[in-house]
Amino acid sequence: MNAPFEMDSDDVMKTRLGVLRCEHRDLDEAIHVLETSGRGDQLRLRRLKKQKLALKDEIARLEDRLTPDIIA
Repeated sequence: MNAPFEMDSDDVMKTRLGVLRCEHRDLDEAIHVLETSGRGDQLRLRRLKKQKLALKDEIARLEDRLTPDIIA
């Protein structure tokens, strides 16, 4: 009756994907604000861009795992 809610691995990956996409958008906005303000520290901008790229790579890996392989 009161069975605990369990997510399968695809649901977990989809949830993680949503979180990563949100973080990626937030970083994109932060980078844009720093670049347009003219007060952006170059080292900080590089670090944010590197972090954004790492998130993009992680998003691509998760999307690849969620997309079934189709043999043409």
